[in-house]
Amino acid sequence: MLTQRLDKWIGQKYGISRALAASLIDKGLVVWPAGKKLKNSLPLTEAEFAQCQVTLPPVQKTAIRAQDIPLNIIYEDEDVIVIHKPVGLVVHPACGNPENTLVNALLFHCQDWSGINGQERPGIVHRLDKDTEGLLVAAKHDAAHKFLSKQFERHSITRKYLALVSGNVVGDSGVISGNLRRSRQDRQKVAVVSSGGKKAVTHYKVLKRFNSMTLIEAELETGRTHQIRVHLAYLGHPLIGDKVYNADYQKKNTHQCLIAYKLGFIHPRTKKYLEFDAELPAWTKK
Repeated sequence: MLTQRLDKWIGQKYGISRALAASLIDKGLVVWPAGKKLKNSLPLTEAEFAQCQVTLPPVQKTAIRAQDIPLNIIYEDEDVIVIHKPVGLVVHPACGNPENTLVNALLFHCQDWSGINGQERPGIVHRLDKDTEGLLVAAKHDAAHKFLSKQFERHSITRKYLALVSGNVVGDSGVISGNLRRSRQDRQKVAVVSSGGKKAVTHYKVLKRFNSMTLIEAELETGRTHQIRVHLAYLGHPLIGDKVYNADYQKKNTHQCLIAYKLGFIHPRTKKYLEFDAELPAWTKK
């Protein structure tokens, strides 16, 4: 007869993290009529778990301020929301950007957040750099967040980008493999390293060629910080307008020419595949 940990049973039934399930057990919010003392790792059968009474605490209000920031909403339902993030919008509040972020905007525009790990906030599954525009999906509750996160962990999410790069890229397609980690010389940068770091793989193909630039489509096999930007610079063809990895162009363009234009995933409730395309900026139509 199948048995598994109590915290895992709770996580599966209520679509919450193991950490939150463990917190409920520790606080006495999980009761078993048999009177056995409960702990996170207690092995129970499905029938035994069915006897447990689990009390979910009310969702806590977040300290993040909701702000009326315009959003380009591509799709929305009770589980997820897909938006087209503009250039210049930071995704998540941090020390340097406590407000005026995508999360602040989502909290204002969506009133049906049921909570991520017990807190009323959107479940950000992936991010885009401040100066990269394009499609992002956020989860409205724990179960959706967990389901989408697993797809990202398994690299089964469709994520395609368009990038305008400097120079004439040799060949019609290729794969860039280079482990990435924070630069030891500049902590604001990411660098390709010969040993250590995290595996990073980017696939690309040429779409159009110009005199001194190339329009390519890039697809992520992994999702690392600054991955496409660093890999293209490593290839010798940095992004047009990239102020960090392409110094030659930083004064000639207002922003970097990179857009996450296609996003596809399995919906957490319907289990159907959804795919979205962003409206393309003028630089992709040269």
